[in-house]
Formats: sequence, structure tokens, C-alpha cells
Amino acid sequence: MQHPHLASLFPADFLWGVSTSAYQIEGAVHEDGRGASIWDQFAATPGKVHQGQTGAVACDHYHRMPEDVALMASLGLKAYRFSIAWPRIQPEGTGAANSLGLDFYDRLVDALLAHDIVPLATLYHWDLPLALHQQGGWLNRATANHFAEYAEIVGRRLGDRVPWWLTLNEPWCAAFLGYGNGLHAPGMHNTQAAFVAGHHLLLAHGHAMQRLRATVRADAQLGIALNLNPAYPHDNSPETLRAVQEVDRFNNGWFLDPIFRGHYPEQLSADFKVAPPPILDGDMELISTPIDYLGVNYYSRSLIPLHQGTSPVGTSSATVVSDQDGHFTEMGWEIYPPGLTDLMVQLDRDYRPRKIVITENGAAFPDEWDGGDRVDDPRRSDYLAAHIQAMATALVQGVPLAGYFAWALMDNFEWAEGFSKRFGLVYVDFPTQRRIIKASGRWYAAFIQQQRAGH
Repeated sequence: MQHPHLASLFPADFLWGVSTSAYQIEGAVHEDGRGASIWDQFAATPGKVHQGQTGAVACDHYHRMPEDVALMASLGLKAYRFSIAWPRIQPEGTGAANSLGLDFYDRLVDALLAHDIVPLATLYHWDLPLALHQQGGWLNRATANHFAEYAEIVGRRLGDRVPWWLTLNEPWCAAFLGYGNGLHAPGMHNTQAAFVAGHHLLLAHGHAMQRLRATVRADAQLGIALNLNPAYPHDNSPETLRAVQEVDRFNNGWFLDPIFRGHYPEQLSADFKVAPPPILDGDMELISTPIDYLGVNYYSRSLIPLHQGTSPVGTSSATVVSDQDGHFTEMGWEIYPPGLTDLMVQLDRDYRPRKIVITENGAAFPDEWDGGDRVDDPRRSDYLAAHIQAMATALVQGVPLAGYFAWALMDNFEWAEGFSKRFGLVYVDFPTQRRIIKASGRWYAAFIQQQRAGH
């Protein structure tokens, strides 16, 4: 077991977990009253997803949940971050709760607690009920109010047992990839729409914070998960330094500033030559409702400038580094662990969150299964070790880190990439749904065991 000293740097109550999301693993899209989501429609649209693949079956977690929780327990995980499918709870996005949908998450939470695994529930991981999209989706301010009702329904049902909550996962992606460049559902191509959607997503977050506060256990920790990319200059020219600020506003400030400072970055609308989002009285106060922790999804950095002739805006991991040294994942993302340390220190200095939890961090590699019980993925083990080291470096600098959730528990439906990109610590043979723990999963389990033994 490598890095014996590393494990001892983390506090005894540090949350070591894994993450998943509903549409990426559950399948069973037509069962027990679940309504359609924007991702069901988007994935069924020719040309949108790799080889026309969908999440209709995915990892069949909806039927295999007990075995998947037992698998997590066998890895010694202390926590599990999952998302709740809004269309399972309210098939049309409004109205009475679907009891069968709530029952599933009830059973999941009880199974986790029975194995001493701490549940962390995400209310929204991009699967907007299709019926709400047909009424304007996140371009319609009313969607934020509907989300508040949904949050209250879930909070009342699970709030006595779930101690950690996230309102939204990566609203930047939901807004920009969904409405700005069309790579994700619902597939719109309109920059102005992206900023409107982003504002309404932030309103949904503010509403949900207040509804959860009123319904879940008093000691519950409530937050939001943002995908953040620290931006670095490739040279010190004035143009490059200006571009770094522009990219930082777009990738990070767009959502950090409203949540922590109660306003959008001043130059953001000007950067894009669009009108500011439709802010009404009281909006920014609601959006900046204090959070207990900030969830951070970290995968890569932005290195500026990009290749000549491209705009720095609209990319979340720009890079000018070549791939010849193997420092890239299958997604084309540069592996840059120091960026995680820098990001944590910068967040602590500039925004002072009460706590930070790394809610996603992981890598896709071309994993090969030997047909038996082994999948060797040494690069993923190295990736995990390097990023855990980066967290330890931030921790000793006083950053209030409270947890780390590797993405992902298992290979799953990777959105527009379909099943072509494997991020899991557990390999899934999709034709048979067999699960095989990868070498990286065993590494992580051994690390957690060592950290636990050290306290």
C-alpha cells in the first residue's frame, strides 16, 4: 500500500466516498410511475449521443441497488453521493408525489445506513421533467418555484436520515451545455438563454436551501456542487492575462459570485455581449442564502491562451499542452493535480466557504477487462493518489476540507459520450451487468482502510 503518511493527514471524520447520478446508472425509465426527462428525449434524438445510446437501462441500478450498496460496503466506503430523479418523484414536475419513486430512495437510504455508509443526496443532476421543459424549462422562472416544491417533498421523506444535501449539480453545465452550446439536454444554442437558465437554476438553489432548512434534520449540511476550473496564463502578455480573467469569470465567478457575494461578476454579460439575466427584487438575497458547504467538482484546469483563432470563452478546460507525455484522460482533459490545491486555497481565500467537499473527481481511461475478476487501471490509481495528495496539501494550508467523492462508483452512461467513456472504480460489463472491482477501486478501499486504522 503506497502513501502511508498521506492517510494520516486527514481527520478521522473525513468523508471518503464515491458519486453517481440517477440518469447515469438507474435505468428503469418507464417503471413505477417515473415520468420522462429532458435526457430521455435528448438521448433518443439521432446524432446527440454516441452511437444513439441512452440511459434507458444504464447500469440497471434501480433493480440492483441492494447489490450495489453491498459492493460499496465491501470497499469500505464511508459515504455515497447519489442523485434523486425529479421525474420519479413528480412525473410531470408538479403535483402530488409519486410514492413508488420516493419508496426507492427510502430503501436506498436505509440500505446505506444499514452498512454505515453516510448518504449525500443531490436533488438535481440534470434530469428535468420533460413536462416542465415543454413549459419553458429553466427559461421559465416558474421552474424554480416547482423545484422548491419538489425539494420539500424529498426533504420531508428523507430528511430525518440524510445528513448531507446538495441542491444542484453543476448548474454551469445545465445552463451552458444545455442552453448555450447544445451539447447537453435540452440542446439549445443560445448564449442569452444560457444566462437566463443559469439565473433560474440559482433561484431554484436558493428556494431549495430554504425548503430543506425547514424540513430536514437540524444538523443537516446543505450545499451546492459547482464544476470549477482554475485558469492559468501560458505567458504574461496583457492579452493572455485579460483572457485568464475572462475565463475565470465564466467558468467560476458566474456561479460562485452570486452564491457567496450576492451579485454576478461585473464584466460577465459584457464578455458575452448579452443582456444581464432577468433579476427581480429579492433574487440575489435568495440566491446568496448561506450554505453549510461548497461542493467542488474538479477534473482539470484551463490554460490560456488556447490554440490560435479560438475564443477563450465557452471552454471549460482549455489547454495548449500536447498529449505526447500521456497527461490526458480519454475525455481529452489534462491531468493537473496541483490545480486542485490552487483552487481550494483560492476558494478559501476569496469566498470563505464554511466547508469544502470534493463532490466529484475522476478520470476516464481505456479500461480492459480480462474476462475474469481483474481490471488493471494503474493510471486511475495514480490519478486518485495524486489528487488526494493535492487535497492534503490544501488541508495543511488551513483549507476546511471535509470530504472527497471519487467519480464514479461504476462505469455508467456518460451523457453525450454514451457508454464509450469509463470513469468507474468498478467495471460494468453492460451486456451482462456484471460488476468487477478495478485495481483502482481496490487501491481506494485500501487507502480508506489505512486512514481509518490511523485514528
